[in-house]
Amino acid sequence: MRDGKRAASAPWIRTRLRTAPGAAVALAVLVLVTAFLAAAFPRAVDAYETKGLRHDIRLADAGRSAVEVSRPQPGLELPREQREAGVRTPELKRIGGALGKALPEPLRADMSSVAYGLRTMKPVLATEPWLPRPDTVPPQLSYTAQTGLKEHARLVKGAWPTTPDAVTAGSRAVRGAVTEKTAAALNMKVGSTLRLPTAVGGPLTVTITGILAPRDPGGSYWSADPLVRTPSLIPDPASPFPQNYWTGTVLLAEDAGPALLATATEPSLFWRFPPDPSELTGPDGTRLTAVVNSLESGPGLLKVRAIAGDTAEVLTGLGHIVQANARMRDAISPVIAVAALGIGSVAAVVLVMTGALIAARRKAELALMRSRGGSLRGIGGRLLAETAVTVVPASALGLLLAVLAVGEGRWWPAALAATGVGLLVCVALPLRTTLQHIRPTLHGAREDMVSARPSRRRTVAELTLLVLAVGAVTALRRRGTSGGGTDLLVSGAPVLVALIAALVLVRLYPLPLRLAARPMARLRGAIGFLSLARAGRSSAGGALPLLALLLALATAAFGGSVIAGIGDARDDAALTAVGADARISGRSERATLPDELVRTARDLDGVRNAAPLRIEFGVTMPETAAGDGGAGSGPDGSGTDTGAGADTGGGDAAGARATTMVGVDPASYTRLARTTGLPDFPSGLLKATGPSAPLSEGAESGPERVLPVIASPAVAARLGKEQHAVDTLSGNFKVQVVGTVERVASLASTNFLIVNSASLEERAPTTLLLTGAPDPGKLRAAADGNGEEFVVQLRSEERARYVNTPMQAGAERIYLAAVAAGAGYALLAVLLSLLQTAPERKTLLARLRTMGLTTGQGRRLLAFEATPQALLAAGGGLLTGWATIVLLSPGIDLVPLALAGVAGSDTSPVTLRADLWSLALPAAGVVALAAAVAGVQAWWASRRGSITELRAGDSR
Repeated sequence: MRDGKRAASAPWIRTRLRTAPGAAVALAVLVLVTAFLAAAFPRAVDAYETKGLRHDIRLADAGRSAVEVSRPQPGLELPREQREAGVRTPELKRIGGALGKALPEPLRADMSSVAYGLRTMKPVLATEPWLPRPDTVPPQLSYTAQTGLKEHARLVKGAWPTTPDAVTAGSRAVRGAVTEKTAAALNMKVGSTLRLPTAVGGPLTVTITGILAPRDPGGSYWSADPLVRTPSLIPDPASPFPQNYWTGTVLLAEDAGPALLATATEPSLFWRFPPDPSELTGPDGTRLTAVVNSLESGPGLLKVRAIAGDTAEVLTGLGHIVQANARMRDAISPVIAVAALGIGSVAAVVLVMTGALIAARRKAELALMRSRGGSLRGIGGRLLAETAVTVVPASALGLLLAVLAVGEGRWWPAALAATGVGLLVCVALPLRTTLQHIRPTLHGAREDMVSARPSRRRTVAELTLLVLAVGAVTALRRRGTSGGGTDLLVSGAPVLVALIAALVLVRLYPLPLRLAARPMARLRGAIGFLSLARAGRSSAGGALPLLALLLALATAAFGGSVIAGIGDARDDAALTAVGADARISGRSERATLPDELVRTARDLDGVRNAAPLRIEFGVTMPETAAGDGGAGSGPDGSGTDTGAGADTGGGDAAGARATTMVGVDPASYTRLARTTGLPDFPSGLLKATGPSAPLSEGAESGPERVLPVIASPAVAARLGKEQHAVDTLSGNFKVQVVGTVERVASLASTNFLIVNSASLEERAPTTLLLTGAPDPGKLRAAADGNGEEFVVQLRSEERARYVNTPMQAGAERIYLAAVAAGAGYALLAVLLSLLQTAPERKTLLARLRTMGLTTGQGRRLLAFEATPQALLAAGGGLLTGWATIVLLSPGIDLVPLALAGVAGSDTSPVTLRADLWSLALPAAGVVALAAAVAGVQAWWASRRGSITELRAGDSR
């Protein structure tokens, strides 16, 4: 030592990072990606739930979503001046401001659209002779004096309604206005006058001074009560005959409310608060439901009455909107939880595998430190500090990127997820490494899966895990998965199945190797024997890579099947709604298509087949049908070919009295059914001969004619095999069921009869179904050229109707990310498992090259060596994915993800089915990647000399 100073020792962490910068960077990148995914998931769930809640509230009818406080007019026992003051604008504004501030969180009002005033609850019969009377019934009008008219409307004609003098209950003249639509429908104009009867004195005269146009017709101000914006023609419920009359609303001047107190219209005060969903978040849904319930009948209502009066009531449909959103969220959450738990388990296993790889690479170094007196605490502390320097910044950066990438969402679940990733890596690597060096070890014998016998402790641990996993799966299978809400047992099904498969396959894996090694040993070539011998060598943690692969493949297969099932459900729903690729039909049920339109549409470019149909709804079945709804029996007492239980389409025999008759051309409809994937249509059964032969043009059908029909199972069960007379618009005849089909094109109903249209007296088609890809513009031009009574529907446009709501789109994006992440982690698991034995493989090739092994033989050796593990993982992944889908499919309905929120869509349950591509592609990718990595290793090893790989004293 110079100058008595001790030489400074290099810091451990800096030395280690400089020694292996590549490994540190790789670990940091892996932790960064995993922390990003872990933090982004809860934020993504919060984001789509938030957007879904806001979307549902914004798109809901304003009359349902608004919170309205109403109160009857001031009591008649009060002095006249007090009653008038209670309905004037200053008092209404004072109460409205107090109510707006009293709304409990998270309910917030859109103050720009708040409206309050006085309105009539009982419509007034308008007897003015100039008002329209469609069925000689005079219109009935309502009157409202509400605030904010100038802010929400634009003056088209005339002047704004005002109150030049103070209006009181004794006033008999006020001014008002109507919207353009009301004026056009009721023949109103500037200067028109309306009269309202009063309790005392002469009538109240309302003079129309202005015609208005709403600035935002769809806003709450105009849509909460649609009659304020648009009049309506409604049937008279008191008339024994079908009579209609007009109803609408006249907008009085803002301060004209006191004049309505003298009328018998039951005036009522109201304060309407449209909700402002811009600040709502997904987790606020539960609180919002509780707040609405409290306002309707709870402590919140008491606070409202303390402000607005003891008779005040709160009316709103906001609670039902939020509850419907919650039901969709609860239906989607279990499906999302499966992906989350599956990918989370894969990521955890891959992180542990990374720690195992690092521990294996540093085993000799740490064994040397241990043999020279290093304590486990000291070694573990250094490893912890070394790991934390890399992992903690990577986890923090992953959290930051997740927050930036997903803008909306709570931060603390993301922070917990990212912290969990960092903590797992920081603890797993030092713990796994130090546990291997509890006792100083020397270089021992190799571990061979073919000949090695696991310890008793490991056997007991594996059996315990296996019994627990099997018990959990059995309980899940017995209990089912349709209980609703998120269940960890249900969500953990892929993990349980993968754990069972991994434990079983690792134990069974040596058996085929033993069987294959014996015949290979007798062959002349050494490649086969060496590859099997190498395949039998594995570290003690050989089950870990297999578990990661099985989990990743099962999750990817489940996610791919969910996505494929969503697409199939939407395709089926679009086909059910349209019936084919295109459809032309009348706007009314009885409108028939002209022959020219049928020929023009059939001859368009892109049309492969045209099937004309004559559809007649509401055909009444005879009262004396066979069995009275049971399984029909013929005259000989034999049963029909289908019973009531055969109706799998949702219909039943008892409900089949009113049915739909469909007349088809058997040849064209058979081609249509074959093209669109409908059940096979037995067209030969409709070939009528003899008395039931097709009628000539203009001939009349007699009631004695018997037509063969193909019916739905429910109708067939009711009619049996007997002949029954039916009266239709297409003729009167008898029908006899000769066959059944469960579906018919363009009809969602399960009660139908299919006949040969050529046998009908009236055979003009009402619907034309087209297959192929006709030009939509030309198709609509052909329909418009025959009048405006025909409408064109396209299957592609109907399919586009199933656009994702924010909640559906968010859930689908999460599943796409789950599939991609599962595939990525599966590939990473393959790479880690191969990299762990890469040094041994390179040394083996170097040694064998000194014995004459060629480059091609080396590539085949490594490829054959990797094949058994890859095939084991691929086969196990296929089995695990299939078992997971079979286990969960009974309780998973894809309707909330595929069809919810689309008016008129078929909402029958859509079960999850295994998708072949989702099962096979990830498994094939594992095999291909293993072969590719083996080939690259062989190529890289051939570029390096044997002297580089073989060094004196090397124990590899």
